[in-house]
Amino acid sequence: MGAQPPHSLNLTNLPKPKPSRRGRREWMPPLDWTAGHGPVTGALSATTGAAAVALFGAATSMPPGWPMAAGAAGALGHGVGHTLIRRMTGRTLATRTASWLLAGGWTTWAMTTGPLSWAAAGTLATLGVGIGAMASHAAIWEEAVEEERISAEAREAARKLSAGREAVAREWEARIKRVTGIDVRVFAVETWATGAGFSLAAELPGGAATWDRIAAAARALATDARLPLGCTVGVEEGDRQGRVVLDIATRNVMAGSYDYPDDYSALSILTGIPWGLLPNSETVQVVLREACALILGPPGAGKSTFLDVVLAGFARCTDVLTFLVDLKAGAAGMSWVRPWLEALGRARTKPGTARPPQGTRPGVDWLAATPEEALRMFKAALAINAARQLGYQDLMDREDTTLLPVSAAVPQIMIVVDEGAELLSATSFRDPVMKALQEAVKKTMRTTRAMGIRLVLTAVDGNVSALGDTSVRKFSPVGVALTSGESSGNNLAKLFPAAKADTRQLTAKGCGVIGQAGADGFAPTGFKGWRTSPAMVRQVVLATNDRRPVLDPVSARAAGEDYARRWEADRAGWLWQHPGNDTGEETGPKDDSVYAAEPPARTGGLNLSYQRPAPGPAEDADALADRFMREIDATYGTTDEPHPTPPQPERPPGLNLSYQRRQPPPQNAAAGGPDWLPEAVALIAAAGPAGMKPSAVADAVGRDRKTVRAALRAAADRGELAYRDNGPHSVYVHPDHT
Repeated sequence: MGAQPPHSLNLTNLPKPKPSRRGRREWMPPLDWTAGHGPVTGALSATTGAAAVALFGAATSMPPGWPMAAGAAGALGHGVGHTLIRRMTGRTLATRTASWLLAGGWTTWAMTTGPLSWAAAGTLATLGVGIGAMASHAAIWEEAVEEERISAEAREAARKLSAGREAVAREWEARIKRVTGIDVRVFAVETWATGAGFSLAAELPGGAATWDRIAAAARALATDARLPLGCTVGVEEGDRQGRVVLDIATRNVMAGSYDYPDDYSALSILTGIPWGLLPNSETVQVVLREACALILGPPGAGKSTFLDVVLAGFARCTDVLTFLVDLKAGAAGMSWVRPWLEALGRARTKPGTARPPQGTRPGVDWLAATPEEALRMFKAALAINAARQLGYQDLMDREDTTLLPVSAAVPQIMIVVDEGAELLSATSFRDPVMKALQEAVKKTMRTTRAMGIRLVLTAVDGNVSALGDTSVRKFSPVGVALTSGESSGNNLAKLFPAAKADTRQLTAKGCGVIGQAGADGFAPTGFKGWRTSPAMVRQVVLATNDRRPVLDPVSARAAGEDYARRWEADRAGWLWQHPGNDTGEETGPKDDSVYAAEPPARTGGLNLSYQRPAPGPAEDADALADRFMREIDATYGTTDEPHPTPPQPERPPGLNLSYQRRQPPPQNAAAGGPDWLPEAVALIAAAGPAGMKPSAVADAVGRDRKTVRAALRAAADRGELAYRDNGPHSVYVHPDHT
């Protein structure tokens, strides 16, 4: 090889790296140099120390009495003093004292006879083994004594606690006997974790004694116990007949005021939604997958605040879409849509508050403030119900259930109706729109449970005059009676006729009685609702914006334009086109980013109107209508039209998008069928190749099956529909899908 060039790297001449010691130490446990000595390390330390002192003393001619003096000092200080201070046993004291004295004695002997002899080494090893054995035995004994001491303390604490519970049990046995004449035996006492009270479980005697006799005397029991005002005695049946459970509150939770928890974590309609606090300060959970709810309360009882709690729970659910009806100018939903309006620049943002980001959605998926809009909503709900029955047969068959498996992909629809008296009362019977709306509400309650559509209604009173009839109460397993401010009537008795709750103790705002019938339910009990505010609603809307679901495609197609156009200006413009916004102040960005003339590029799926910017005021009406029609065709069009569009009659001036969208019914349909037939044909067309059974069509259009079958048969004879005969599974199919 030639010479290496200057400054070149000669790898052959580099020193070989030393092998790492890490691999050789991996099998050893890590050493903790701060740990104290155990029996082994203590004995090793004593023997090595004695050997070192003996060697040093022999080499330096140390006086032989010094090691003995050091051993005596260690025995006195460490062996006696430290042991007494730590309150250790006599066995530990003897072990430590003997170890110090033996080490000092051996050191003195080794210095005088020579520490390097076999005799010195053998005696030192024997000394180490003896010290280790004594220390190990002392440590085991010390642990046993410590465990015995802890057990004795625990037994003493349990004895004192048991004595306290025993005293409570005997006291309440005597009280129940004194008040009701029933001789019970209390066999369990449990103190609530919140410290607000305790529960008793008791055995009833034989004979005619029943738990409801004690429940009837709950007020008298609370009085006899001299409980604070607002503290009640709740009585319910035990885990088996012949037992009774008493919940006794000793602190008035109902009198306090509690903000809605700042925990906005995800919930599910399948596992329960928190609606308030029980007397024991725990949350009350309601399960609404198959249940409607009825909330009653006089003015000032806190219904509006409680409704915000209900809407907040639904917004937190990842499998719930919320529709809201409020015929009082939509007041209940204003705070829930305001962040969306602020994000679009259609409402002012409160000074000091950050403007919501683009992409913020309304906190409720549909808001109806007029009877006409509410009727559209309920018609869409019934159409969704019919479409889901057909469109998700495979899903339900795969899950082996007759209930639609709701999820984020197929969400449950919860329709919340505020002040149902405005909608359901008998005074509205003469209004044709209100009459149709009432029938749609009741039909929705009766027929949509399996397909995941349920209702929550509020009303001032539970009388038939306010609810129209008793069907609303019958279809509402969840009941809430807000009792604050009741001056006449008794909503508790109307919702829970057999309940014995003392509403005179539930007079604070937000208090009431809540109960749920059924397997997932619970007995009527007092509760306290949380306090809400517009700021809290805003936080919930923004915190849940990215996880609230959207309507599944099957349901969206069935709901049609009534759903797709729910946030457009001609129907929702009242939310921002009001004098309060016309103040001359800046309500949005100065550029055109919010009011862009063209919508952003679509990536597929539904073209939901609330996700599109509002059109600019200068855009031509005809161009706007043409653009909307193209978007609708791109979203819902599945086949080419078989015939060219017939000429449209002259329409009135102005923007009339519904006129542009809807084709007039065929002449043969108008002449040869009832007025509801075009709607039925549209539903069958939306069902696709699967078609629809006559019974499903009858439910969707609200007619009896005999009439619907006759009309569909006539339409098939005229060629408007095709009949697919398959025995009990026969369906009608639109010609476009045959």
